[in-house]
Order: sequence, then structure tokens, then C-alpha cells
Amino acid sequence: MLVILPRFLWPESRNKPMRLRAMSRDDIRVAVSMARAIEIVKAAFAQLSAGHADVPERAHIDVPRHGGIALFMPAYLEESDQLGMKIVSVFPRNLEAGIPTIHALVTLVDSSTGRPSAILDGTYLTALRTGAASGAATDVLARPDARVAAIFGAGVQGRTQLEAVCEARDITEAWVYDIDEAAAETFAAEMSSRGGRMPAKISVARSSREAVAEADVICTTTTARSPVFDDADLKPGVHVNAVGSFKPDVQEVPGETVVRSRLIVDSREACWAETGDLIIPRDQGLISESDVFAELGEIVAGVVSGRASDDEITLFKSVGNAVQDVAVAAAVFEEASRTGLGVEIDL
Repeated sequence: MLVILPRFLWPESRNKPMRLRAMSRDDIRVAVSMARAIEIVKAAFAQLSAGHADVPERAHIDVPRHGGIALFMPAYLEESDQLGMKIVSVFPRNLEAGIPTIHALVTLVDSSTGRPSAILDGTYLTALRTGAASGAATDVLARPDARVAAIFGAGVQGRTQLEAVCEARDITEAWVYDIDEAAAETFAAEMSSRGGRMPAKISVARSSREAVAEADVICTTTTARSPVFDDADLKPGVHVNAVGSFKPDVQEVPGETVVRSRLIVDSREACWAETGDLIIPRDQGLISESDVFAELGEIVAGVVSGRASDDEITLFKSVGNAVQDVAVAAAVFEEASRTGLGVEIDL
């Protein structure tokens, strides 16, 4: 027989509300710098590649009526004992309404009790951790004397890509290319006025060729479905961070570039399952899965080496991984708990 106790007879612990700390994008900016995020992401990737993280393949839900997709990305990092999940949506049509393409929310869970402990704005956190991954890859793969950067895509992601590259190398000049020239002009004006490690000289490229002609580091962060530059336009020794393609039919990087590059990925399993940057040239017979040289986590952990020569082209292909989100979110939460950032709410 089921007996339901009156509410006043419930154990005291049952009456307590769930307390969460909610953190905005401004809280995240204050709590974790790009330089710090790069180091956090390096450590997270090292755990992933060493087999010390449980990361189920993310669930994709297409929303064809509105041309969007929603992704659900959980992860548990065993060494750092961090647990959480990100929900992120990518709706390219949002640009027509003047709102961001990407929206996201991150939830942290206390790994010792299973109790949710925090919620964070995942939109900025996604841009931060994605930039940090490219910063980490640039740090271990780009030529030490890299000075010129090229950014494809003048959105939020493009901004954190350039910020991260400038943390990894002493960039003195940058180019930005976007099919929306007005957006590129705004990007150049905004970023060149930031100061710090950001170069004062940021120019709008009128073509992809102009963007990459002198580039030592290239970041592609677009929703383009076909390659955004020509392989023949690349200079020797360039490093490419490709982060835009996360669907099998979407390809930002030419197959020829993939073929002749030292290919590094964030996750072998995820990249071969998700990105057209690798799936399309594989299906064309240009590459095989054995052509992936290493995961980024293997390089940052010192298991394998990075660049082999000054003239070698290196390519970091990232589809994004939940270990990035959870690790950066956990660092934000730790700092916020220490300093009082964010707002505590009862549910």
C-alpha cells in the first residue's frame, strides 16, 4: 500500500529548494580570461585523449521548419571530477532577424551528489571555449614566427578565434573575410580598437585570396557549405583552425588542403562521425581515417610531436567537444563561488 505523507511530515531535506548559481556572459568574461581558457581546454583535451573522460556522442535534433539544429552534449571528466551538459542550437536564419546564430545553456552537476549546481550562459561560453581550442592548437602547431592572421566569418565566433590566436602568437596584422561586407567592416573596427595583444591593423579582405595570401594562421568559422578558400592560395607553413563544419554535408576546407596537411583533430570519433571537412574527402577517396596524425590532446600531453617543419601545413579540425564546455564552466563556477559573481537562485 502506498502511503503519501503530508508535506509537513516530509524530512527537512526534502523541503529545501534546489539552489543554483546562475552566471551571465559578463560573469564568464570576468571569471575566465582567454589565456586561462586556453590552458583549461588543453588540460580537458589531454583527459579526453587519455581516455579519462566519458563523452557520449552528442544528440542532434534537426528543426527543418526553421532551418536549425539543436545539440545535447554531456560529459564527465574523470581526473578533474567535473560533470555537466550543454544544450546548443544553431539557427543560421537568425542572421536575417539580427540575432545570433548560436544560443546555448550549460548546466553543471555536483559529481558527488548528482545535484545541479550551476547554469551558465552557453552562447558566450561556446565562443570562448571554441576560440580557446584554436588558441591551444595554434600554440602547439603554428610556426613560432607567425605574425599574420586571417579570419573567415565576422560573427561572435570569429572574434574569439582572433582573440585566441593573438594570445598564442604575436600577431601584428589580421584580415577578416565575410560574405556580409558590412559585418566584416564592423568586425575590423571593433577588434582593432581593443588594444592589448590585438593588432591595430585589421583589414577587410575583398576576396578569400586576399585574406589568405600572407596569412600564417587561418581560422574558418562560417556556416558555408563549400570550401571558403582555394588550396592553391595558401602560403607554405600556414596553420589552419577549421571550426565551422560540424555536419557531414558541410565543408569549409578544400579536400586538397586536408590531403597535404598534418591533420590534427579534437576527437577522432566525433570528427569522422560529423564533419564534411573529413567525411567528404574520405568518400572521394582522397584520405582515409589513418591520415589523422593525432588528437590535439595527444600533442598537448607530449605523447606525439606537433609541427615537423617550417614549410609544413598544419590543420586543426574541431567539431567541438563537451569536455571543453564542462571544464571551462567548472572554472567559471569555482571563481564565481569564490568572488560572489553571478546570482544564486532557488528552484
